[in-house]
Amino acid sequence: MPVEKRPKLTYFIGIDISRNELDFAIMQGNSLLFHREIENTEAAVKSLIDEFKLLPKFRLRNSVFCMENTGIYGNHLIKYLKKIKANIVVENALRIKNSLGIIRGKFDKIDAIRIAHYSYINRETIKFLQPKRLIIEQLQQLSTLRNRLKDLTQVLNTPINEGQFFLKKSLTDQNSRLCKASITAVNHDLTRVNAAIAELIKEDNEVSHLKKIITSVPSIGDITAIQIIISTNEFKDVSNARQFACYAGIAPFKNESGTVTRKARVSKLGNKKMKALLHLCALSAVRSDGDLKTYYQRKTKIEGKPAMSVLNAVRNKLILRVFSCVNGNRLYSKEFAGVSDQTTVHAAAIDAPGIYDLSGHPESS
Repeated sequence: MPVEKRPKLTYFIGIDISRNELDFAIMQGNSLLFHREIENTEAAVKSLIDEFKLLPKFRLRNSVFCMENTGIYGNHLIKYLKKIKANIVVENALRIKNSLGIIRGKFDKIDAIRIAHYSYINRETIKFLQPKRLIIEQLQQLSTLRNRLKDLTQVLNTPINEGQFFLKKSLTDQNSRLCKASITAVNHDLTRVNAAIAELIKEDNEVSHLKKIITSVPSIGDITAIQIIISTNEFKDVSNARQFACYAGIAPFKNESGTVTRKARVSKLGNKKMKALLHLCALSAVRSDGDLKTYYQRKTKIEGKPAMSVLNAVRNKLILRVFSCVNGNRLYSKEFAGVSDQTTVHAAAIDAPGIYDLSGHPESS
């Protein structure tokens, strides 16, 4: 398949996003031209870009608009940039910060300049935003809402359940009676959200097909499958198991310096919700999946490996199976299990551009 030729970038626009304002820093090559502060509205963005078009040899094809991932606050900007088919880069804030060396001071104007400078020095490797289909955006919002409702259910139920052991029965009954309507309402909303998610998937052949492939892997359930589809943007942003293991925080990284060698450990920079879902899948696998159950028992009981370390290896094996099936466009089969499990997601996991915060706000991950 021919690789599309990357345009030669001339203008680098860094944008610092806040709720009410957008700060633009415009660079031509490595030279700062000017800075603008505008309202965070689509009309203000259109007016400013019309001004950009008056710059010498300014073309959208030869320009890049770079910004940090700020969730919904960047929606007006991204919507208009998509409409005019601009080159968009939505990057993780920590990646930008760590790439710029020692930083002193912080305010909106200098942040916009730093983002523009980041896009300039990484112009050969930055990854342009892959537009998400409407259904993925809908599933992302419904998944976020579902997580909030589940958290709210836990917030309401936990004190009542705990009170049964430490409070008088009359007080526990009182709390339960007063919260009953709220808990019932939240559970009803949760049922409706789950139904809406199921209906969306049923109506879309592509997402339905991907979900069928992912859930064919033993111990991978519907919720985990949907979250994988959302996080990878239907496997367009992340197409291999190493990248996804890094994103989910389950890829162990080496810790060596000279003659000092320490145990490889996973990074704390992963998506914690995705990691938690994969952990539940791994726990299910070591109880019910014959091959992985045998693997877990051999590693823990015979070889004496730490249980959490082996569980993390099981999480990696599950991800390898998922990506092997998706990339091969086939359902899981035991005859392929040995092949897909042979690859080890280890310290060399690719930390590719844009693999953090793929789904927007941390709460939506």
